[in-house]
Amino acid sequence: MNTDIQRNNLISEGDRESFYRVVFSRRDVRGQFLPDPVDEKVLARILQAAHHAPSVGFMQPWDFIIIESEKIRRQIHNVFNQAHNEAAEMFEEERKETYKSLKLEGIMDAPVNICITCDRRRTGPVVIGRTHIREMDIYSSVCAIQNFWLAARAEGLGVGWVSIFHEDALKNILDLPEHIVPVGYLCLGHVKYFYDRPELELVGWQNRMPLEELVYFDKWGNQEEPEGSSLKKELKNAEKCFIER
Repeated sequence: MNTDIQRNNLISEGDRESFYRVVFSRRDVRGQFLPDPVDEKVLARILQAAHHAPSVGFMQPWDFIIIESEKIRRQIHNVFNQAHNEAAEMFEEERKETYKSLKLEGIMDAPVNICITCDRRRTGPVVIGRTHIREMDIYSSVCAIQNFWLAARAEGLGVGWVSIFHEDALKNILDLPEHIVPVGYLCLGHVKYFYDRPELELVGWQNRMPLEELVYFDKWGNQEEPEGSSLKKELKNAEKCFIER
C-alpha cells in the first residue's frame, strides 16, 4: 500500500480525543467577545480548514468576505436589528420576553466579521452529484462553515453565526451578484469564556434531545433495533462518556 495512504489513515488516540473535545466544546458565541485582534496567521489556518471542506463535485462553491469596515458592519447591524424586532413578534408572549433578553449577535463586538457565500454557477451548470438535488452546493458551503467553526474552536477562538437578516438586505450591503448566496454571516474573535453548555439550553429555551429518540432503522419512525443490535445501548454509553469529558 502507498505509504502516503497509510500515513493518512492513521489517527492517534490523542488526536481522536482532541477532535471530540473540540466538537463538544464548540459554542455559538454572542456576548463574550473581546476586542483583541485575531492574528492573521491564525485566521489563515482557519480559512484553510474551511477551504478543505467536502463539496459536491469538488466545485468548492464558497467565497469568504472579510468585513473590516465599521461603516459596513454598522449597516449590517442595522438590518439585523430590524429583522430581530420583527422576529420577536413571531413568538408567544412568554417566549417573546426571553427572546428579547438574548444577545443574538456580536457584529460590532467581534474583531472579525466574515460572510461565507455559495457561488451557484461555479464549475458550470452541470455538477457531479448536484444533477438531481440542486441544494447540494448550499450544503457544501455549510460544510465549509462547520470546518471554519471547529478550526476556530481548536485555536481557542469563538464564532457566532448571525442568521437574523433579510437576505436581500444583506446581499445589497455586500454587493453580492444575483447568483451568489450568503450562507453564513460569522463573528470571530477571542472570548472571555465559553459556556459549558449551549446558551439556549442554559436559559431554558430548548433542551438537547436524546439521540436514541432520533435514530431509526430501515424506515422513518421505526425505532425497533434489528436482532443482535446494541446500538441504542452504545448511544447511551457514548453520551455518558462525552458528558464525563
